[in-house]
Amino acid sequence: MLKSRILHRAQTMDGFRLGTGVFAFFLVLIVATLGWELWRQSLLSLQKFGFGFWVTETWDPVAGRFGALPFIWGTLYSSILALLLATPVAIGIAVFISELCPARLKQPLIFLTELLAAIPSIVYGLWGIFVLVPAVRALQVATPSALRQLPLFSGPPLGVGMLSAGVILAIMIVPFTSSVAREVLKSVPAAQREAAYALGATRLEAIRAALFYARTGIVGAVMLGFGRALGETMAVTMVIGNSPQVSWSLFAPQYTMAAVLANEFTEAANPLYLNALIEIGLFLFIITLAVNSLSRLLIWRMGRIGKEVVTLPAPAEAAA
Repeated sequence: MLKSRILHRAQTMDGFRLGTGVFAFFLVLIVATLGWELWRQSLLSLQKFGFGFWVTETWDPVAGRFGALPFIWGTLYSSILALLLATPVAIGIAVFISELCPARLKQPLIFLTELLAAIPSIVYGLWGIFVLVPAVRALQVATPSALRQLPLFSGPPLGVGMLSAGVILAIMIVPFTSSVAREVLKSVPAAQREAAYALGATRLEAIRAALFYARTGIVGAVMLGFGRALGETMAVTMVIGNSPQVSWSLFAPQYTMAAVLANEFTEAANPLYLNALIEIGLFLFIITLAVNSLSRLLIWRMGRIGKEVVTLPAPAEAAA
């Protein structure tokens, strides 16, 4: 009787594992289907332009000449700029909440951080139009004329441009990066901090030791924010200016891959135009998937290292 009950439970567990495994397999199937469909729908553009599509600056739907370089440049430029602006702020927030924040303030700050992540992109875009764009325009007007002669600060005082897009992206990725970095710091074993204090370290030095220990996971958190910035659409579309050009200027209107898809997909009247846009979507899909996978791998590696350190045997046990 007992054996039959144990066998029945084992069979039930196997069936449950198989059923949930099927649901998990759907995720893999969805990702594979997305990639296949994007590749299939962009074949016409791939065959006509080849690798030249990614290094050509011309985007002229009327003449049938398509090059994705301005959109790749704008996407990488705005995302890297946002990363440079957001990373110090996000890590500072994570360190304060996990190491220095008074207990009564910790939960409210965590709630506000998560609330920023929940705000819709279109709301950020509206804020950018009415607040950020005028501020950037005023900053550009106030910039000394000698600096405006440099390629980095050249351009008409429009307000919409790369700097506005970079700032709004930075604000949007701070909650994601700081939340993941906070969890990574929580995974640092207490033994690391205790060892630092035992050696006479100050609190600041102990925090530095924890940051050094968690550096792999923090890099993963930063890359996760980078992946979030790469695919952002509406807020960037509303403030970047949407001009397909390659420029170093922070004030010049530019374009991103997500923005051109949002703006021009419904206007694609011929198959080649449509396939060119889908090829841009394919490239965005690949780089976003790669960046997010790498960031998750780094965070997973950090968590695994933390568990290995926690389960190390005590010196007496090791000696035995």
